[in-house]
Amino acid sequence: MIRRLAALFAFLALLSPIAATADPADIDAAARGVVRIVIVEHEGDSVIAVSHGTGFAVSPERIVTNSHVIQQAQDDPNLFIGIVPSDGEEAVYGRVVSVSQRNDLALIATTKAMNLPPLTISGNPETSSGVVTAVGYPMNVDRAQGLGMADIFQATPPVKATGSLAGRRPSRQFDTLLHTAPIARGNSGGPLVDECGRVIGVNSFGAESGSAEAEFYFAVSNRELLPFLRANGVTPQINAMPCRSLADVDAEERQRAQAAASAEEARARAEEQALARRRDEARRGVEFAILDERDNGLALAMLLVVIALGAGGFGWLAHEQEESRKGRIAAGVAVAALVAAAAAWFMRPPFTEVEERLADMLREEMAADETGAMPTPAAAGALVCTLDPARSRIVGAASETVPFEWSSDGCVNGRTQYGLQGGAWSRVFVPADESHVSVNRFDPATGEYRMERYLLSREELAQVRDARRAYEPPACSAGEDAAQELGARQAAILSLLPDQPNERLVYGCKAAE
Repeated sequence: MIRRLAALFAFLALLSPIAATADPADIDAAARGVVRIVIVEHEGDSVIAVSHGTGFAVSPERIVTNSHVIQQAQDDPNLFIGIVPSDGEEAVYGRVVSVSQRNDLALIATTKAMNLPPLTISGNPETSSGVVTAVGYPMNVDRAQGLGMADIFQATPPVKATGSLAGRRPSRQFDTLLHTAPIARGNSGGPLVDECGRVIGVNSFGAESGSAEAEFYFAVSNRELLPFLRANGVTPQINAMPCRSLADVDAEERQRAQAAASAEEARARAEEQALARRRDEARRGVEFAILDERDNGLALAMLLVVIALGAGGFGWLAHEQEESRKGRIAAGVAVAALVAAAAAWFMRPPFTEVEERLADMLREEMAADETGAMPTPAAAGALVCTLDPARSRIVGAASETVPFEWSSDGCVNGRTQYGLQGGAWSRVFVPADESHVSVNRFDPATGEYRMERYLLSREELAQVRDARRAYEPPACSAGEDAAQELGARQAAILSLLPDQPNERLVYGCKAAE
């Protein structure tokens, strides 16, 4: 029956081409939390390996594997569980925390601190199709490399084998995923991860098949894994976001920037067109106003001339009648009217005044618009930063909001000084007990807060930590020179990091209410 199902799924798999291959950086990052589980016995001062499987960290000191991997150690008190990390750290013993034989799961605690990087569990995994990778320690690869049981205590990177999902399969009374990522003896208990390196299942067993038939394998699904972890007090990192590569995020960011630039160009063109229409309307209004003023001035001048002529005539008559007093008054009125007429004529606005009046009018309108515009709040003081999933690449668990208090001298939350370089503020964090480096950046002009995380190998971390030990970050309010010195010091660490981070969280910050 299993062979017929395998053949059927192989045919269906051929009908659905596999999507793009998994991102090697994500798979490598996940593999750093994968360990070899070795069942050992003591013979005098010697430690002898009896069998081995695979496990992966769900917290710095908790490891998941299959129950059948550690079954021998449970049945025989003379056998012990060893944990061999992949990055060269010292192997330690483990103790059983919980075993669930029903769904082939076991939880092991380290007896010494290992500070393993926990793998992220997919909260909404694809179960019907897609690219998956099995990470573990297959025995046939050890044999091909000439490694015997005495050599498996050496730290070696796990094998990563890629295949595709073939759907969910309830089997052996528990929920499983069927897939084609090759596994062999020794892979048991290792993670099955998606293209973002997130766990979607725990590899358990394979389907029997002949050489001419397709190979299919079963992994315990997250429907079994998550309740098991929670029942044993483990709160794993869960991510239910769609799996997107950083290249996809960057491409969308470029498209978003191009769309914003196009929208800004369209807005500028619309404003220019509106301004041109307003300028034409204003020009016509100014021209009409000047024509009215010129006509009014002409009419006033003519009226005053008429008055002057009338006063002159009256004065002449008064002079003829020897009424000198009346004549003088009439003459004065005539002269005044002529002077006023001349003033009315020459004070008419010239047509050349159109441009000057138009410029003054437009300046007054622009000043009114600027006065009425809402001011942009400065990115300082207490802020609330909200995650923008569309611009982020979320691999682990991410907070939707982050409180963030910013001061103009680069001090965050009153205790962390950011470095200043090239006009940009940033702070590099290198934890002593974790396997990642975080680079946080803040742009006060836009209110953008960006957190990028790099998961590094043991050798890479050693180099970064050496560079970090070379300086001591200044305290807040130490001055701009100290901030610039910190920015220059951090550049040495940034030069050691990969070109792309494993995770990028982008937040938009606004003033807290």
